[in-house]
Amino acid sequence: MNRIFISAAHKSSGKTTVGIGLAAALARRELRVATFKKGPDYIDSIWLGIASGAPTWNLDFFTTPINEIVTCFDRESQGSDVAIIEGNKGLHDGLDTKGSDSSAALANLLECSVVLVLDVTGITRSVAAIVEGYKNLEPHSNIIGIILNKIGGSRHEVKLRAALKHYTDIPILGAIRRSNDIQIQEEHIGLIPGNEHQAALHTIEVLADQIEANVDIDTLLELSNDGQVKSVSNQPEITSHRDIRVGIARDAAFNFYYPDDLRAFGQAGVELVEIDTLVDSCLPSIDGLFIGGGFPERFAQPLHDNESLRHDIQNFVKDDGPVYAECGGLMYLSESISWRGDRYGMVGAVRASAIMSSRPVGRGYVSFCPTVKHPWPGMAARSEQELHGHEFHYSKLENIDPDMARAWDMKRGYGIDGMTDGIVHHNLLGAYLHQRNVGGNLWVESFVDFVRQCRST
Repeated sequence: MNRIFISAAHKSSGKTTVGIGLAAALARRELRVATFKKGPDYIDSIWLGIASGAPTWNLDFFTTPINEIVTCFDRESQGSDVAIIEGNKGLHDGLDTKGSDSSAALANLLECSVVLVLDVTGITRSVAAIVEGYKNLEPHSNIIGIILNKIGGSRHEVKLRAALKHYTDIPILGAIRRSNDIQIQEEHIGLIPGNEHQAALHTIEVLADQIEANVDIDTLLELSNDGQVKSVSNQPEITSHRDIRVGIARDAAFNFYYPDDLRAFGQAGVELVEIDTLVDSCLPSIDGLFIGGGFPERFAQPLHDNESLRHDIQNFVKDDGPVYAECGGLMYLSESISWRGDRYGMVGAVRASAIMSSRPVGRGYVSFCPTVKHPWPGMAARSEQELHGHEFHYSKLENIDPDMARAWDMKRGYGIDGMTDGIVHHNLLGAYLHQRNVGGNLWVESFVDFVRQCRST
């Protein structure tokens, strides 16, 4: 199996569009492509999954133990011809100044070949300094080739090629001209999710065309590491016995879910029942409810107009139905969302109002500890344990009812107010932070135990 790590000198260099186009181009060749994303990202993962035709798995040093990263990569690569990992930020960037959590470190851990995507806007000879600097900062980084991106024209390309030929021995695998046809539309929170973008499939086809026309795929495959995938003995088992039903909001407004988290529900004996908050008029028969992140502000009008479902969810909370909501889900459960001068009524189960800002309120990795008010079994007793997650929200809750308890104290990050996160009301827990179901924080099991506990009372 070929192991290809798509990285860059810095963010917004085009590694996402290259990764999506390459995954689609390889799938056109009827190769089995496994895709991965470094870091806690939902949106790039959605696009990569559409391009490859299979789920994309996140590999993240901050939230996930190293042994689980390796196991996930080996397990989800089984049976694939090519594994593609898209990095985040620059090749050598990370929280650790020594690079232990960088893209280079992940590529080295998983024995991947690195392809460096370079945004060459406004530079010529300096491109050689960039390449040599990235090559020599950590010589063990296996940079097998360069893809020049956003080239201004033929004269620009000639100068770039001449500089690289003179100063470095790393081959140029591709050269892509600057074009509006290969830009994925951006929004305030990043790339628009692929399952919302009406032209997503067309966009992916265009990207695949560009990669096939401008990147030497055959040479890339020849140069990239080709090795056996280690077999994984502890394959996750999905039990056939499903004793509880948990509703999950999955639609254009709410779609930020990790595939391994969803699989953990199946392992815990849960039947996930999908709910479309935009069109479904009522809740199905469920024991619990999970609403993940997404873009509720962009769908505020149809969410508001679906009054019968909002009332159903409000009554489910009032009747002590167990609910867990993350970020966009928390906004939906609040009394209202205010965006671009308009205010839209929401579920009203959380006595607070979500106000959208033009700048991020909370962004990046978070660390948090459970409080004694955490409702899930056993969590209140773990108040000394520091857990890790991430947040990315442009909204802030205002007019919060001071009587509502908090499930977590924030050690790093903003959460709800810079100090706490996780509003607790009846059997509802709603927070801005996103969790990962990994060793040390098996939150899915905790929530499922809570659902069972609520059902038995």
